[in-house]
Amino acid sequence: MTTYTALVEYRELFANLFRRDLQAKYRGSALGVLWTVANPVLLMGVYLLVFSVVLNSQFAHVDHFPLFLLVGLAAWTFFAAALQSSTRSMLDNANLIRKTRFPRQLVPLSVVGAHLVGFAVMLAGVLVLDAAVLPRVRATELLAIPLALLLVAFVAGLALVVASLNVLFRDIEFVVASALVPWFFLTPIIYSLSNVPGATAHAHVVAAIHWANPLSPAVEAIRAPLFRGELPFWGDALYLVVAAAAALALGAFVFRRVDDVIAVEV
Repeated sequence: MTTYTALVEYRELFANLFRRDLQAKYRGSALGVLWTVANPVLLMGVYLLVFSVVLNSQFAHVDHFPLFLLVGLAAWTFFAAALQSSTRSMLDNANLIRKTRFPRQLVPLSVVGAHLVGFAVMLAGVLVLDAAVLPRVRATELLAIPLALLLVAFVAGLALVVASLNVLFRDIEFVVASALVPWFFLTPIIYSLSNVPGATAHAHVVAAIHWANPLSPAVEAIRAPLFRGELPFWGDALYLVVAAAAALALGAFVFRRVDDVIAVEV
């Protein structure tokens, strides 16, 4: 836990790194953090056009399909952007790491924090929109907040893993970038696991997409109270808790193994 208690012990340093990453992310931008909202909305429009109009896919026959997409895209956009940005965070801060002795785990965690601002804005917008359009979610949608925090913990742990490994193996950033494309389509963002054509005939494939992909239970758990207006399936919620704890533990383990050589390798 000392890997993460440094966030409290060095909170002023973390706050400075966070502000710097946030300012660098939106420097010179007219819309600033609103670009975080624009990206999922733009993707929603594209997928809505492709699956509803061009392909007339069964996926698009979900009630309020635009909101269905938006909930999944909000979680995915934060996950993908935070993970990919954090991969190079140690290398991008090589000068600071070489000159000053400080808890280096603050570097990738501050990057995740900068992306968390956009995720919070997006989530707040989805909460308001869903409450206005879907009366069924008004009693449950606030449950999405602690579930989203578990997703943040999961991303923070993974970010620490890839940032630490990328110091030693520079191929990691390319592996992450390449993996995100198939990972997107293997996550139930543009489709529902209960609405997959041939789900009965290929139940083992659907089960693999659901349980072998740690992001699938997270998306399903958040979507349940935020879109369907129901409590998340206990298996998805428990999976998310375990995945977040495991990612944080793995992040701390990997970081502590490479911490002594980070200043040399960057």
